[in-house]
Amino acid sequence: MSLNKGKHIVKEVGGVLCTLVETGINAERVRFLSDLLTFNHFEVKVEEAAGAEGQPSTFTLGVTDLVFNPVISVFGMFLKRTNGERVSPAYWNQEPEVDQLPYFDYRKKNPEAVNEDDFLTNPWAYRTV
Repeated sequence: MSLNKGKHIVKEVGGVLCTLVETGINAERVRFLSDLLTFNHFEVKVEEAAGAEGQPSTFTLGVTDLVFNPVISVFGMFLKRTNGERVSPAYWNQEPEVDQLPYFDYRKKNPEAVNEDDFLTNPWAYRTV
């Protein structure tokens, strides 16, 4: 289960009822996610999936917290990295992060402005307070 699927799936992993975080992932991804989730105080369970011979092994990763939803936790920025920053969707997917700009940039209003176009270069990109 990746971030583009919002289903909350509960399944038994390693003999314990868990919320599935991701399935069909490789060992490197298991290491990354288990370190991240353990740092955020979740108990992680990993189970190796049975595959065909000669194929690299895949894993199923879950957490024992049954109300945990990875989509809500990542997009809500509830998880933290080891350096104290919030986990973004790009970081979760192990993609390069392009910028750290906020969605809205709050600025004071210009009292001499007649229209929004007079004091902002792109009025749709900013929200004023």
